[in-house]
This record gives sequence, C-alpha cells and structure tokens, in this order.
Amino acid sequence: MNTLDFSVILERWPELLQGTIATLGLALAGMALAMVIGVLGVAIRRSGNRLGAAIVVGFVEIIRNTPFLVQIFFIFFALPLAGVRLNPTTTSIIALGLNGGAYAIEIIRGGVESIPRGQTEAGMALGLHQGEIFRIIILRPALRAIYPSLCSQFILLTLTTSICTSISAFELTQVAQRIDGDTFRSFEVYFTVTAIYLVLSWMIMGLLAFIGSRAFSYPTR
Repeated sequence: MNTLDFSVILERWPELLQGTIATLGLALAGMALAMVIGVLGVAIRRSGNRLGAAIVVGFVEIIRNTPFLVQIFFIFFALPLAGVRLNPTTTSIIALGLNGGAYAIEIIRGGVESIPRGQTEAGMALGLHQGEIFRIIILRPALRAIYPSLCSQFILLTLTTSICTSISAFELTQVAQRIDGDTFRSFEVYFTVTAIYLVLSWMIMGLLAFIGSRAFSYPTR
C-alpha cells in the first residue's frame, strides 16, 4: 500500500502557483470579454435591427447547445484552415468569452425585460436618447437585479478553464497533469489542485461581491 507523500507538492509549488495565476488570468479575461459580448448582444437585440437580432439569437443557440470542448477545438483546430491561427492562451480567452457571453446575453436580457416600460417612456419624456436610456435607465437596474446570476455564471466559467488544457494552454490543470506524469502522485496532486480551485472560486466570489457592492449599491444619505 502506497503512503501519501505531499513533499512533491512542496517541491513543485512554484509551478502550481504559476498555473493558478494563469488560470486566474484566463478566467478574468474571459469574464471581461463575456460581459462585453453580453451587453452588446442585448443592445443589438433591442436595437430593432432584425438581421443583427437574428445573428445574436443564432449565436446564443449555437453556443448554448454545443459543448465547450467542441467550441475551443473549432477555434484552435478549424480556424487555421481559414488562415486564422491563434496561440492556446488567446484561443482559450476567446472561447471562454464567447461561451460566457452567450449565457450572459440571456441573463442580461431577462433582467432588461423585467424593467417596466414606463421607465423607458419616462426617459424619452426627459429627452434622453436611446443610448442613454439603455445605459442609465435600463441596463444599470437590470444588472443590479441579475448580478448574482452573472456571478454564478462567471464562477462556472472559472472552473471551465480546466478544459483549456485540451489545447495545451498553460493553466492549473495542465500543470497538474505534467506534475502527475513526472511523479505518479495522482492523489496528492489532484487533492491539492481541487483545494486550489476551491480557494480560487472563493476569491473570485469575494472579488465579484466587492465589485457589486461598489457598482450597484443604493446611495445612502
């Protein structure tokens, strides 16, 4: 019976730390891109442009009904046939952003549609143009309402970064696989990686909660 030996974790800790930082970078970059896609997608759907709205709907349906692994493989392996070649890190960020963006569009759309039409009409009566109405009167209250749902989706996106190892992107799971292959200490390696992902998720939840408290808090006198 093999005995547990976590000394390998101490020896390779710098690599695990680098992998953790890389995972955090992928997650935050993917979240930022997903948020941009989510807001733009909702804005296009509400713009009255039928072609643009149809493209957004098609994008959401394709992304939400196909596996993330297939999406990242398509970007990394299929796009080079069209002359578009991306490195693993860039591919991972784009894939994470597109995947998270599709879900963000639906979450934000639900929040936007919950805003009473009377508020939009009030904005028009005040002489605000459509961009100001969407940004000030619709988007901000909607984001406040659906912020917890967005946070949950972004935590899931953080954990999805582990799939990026399938294209050899440098992140925590890829580092763990390399250490496991070198040491054959699977339990110790993946026990530690599980704990790191747990702490990473808590950290991001705390960061998102802080951002939410600053961005969407009601003013006090």
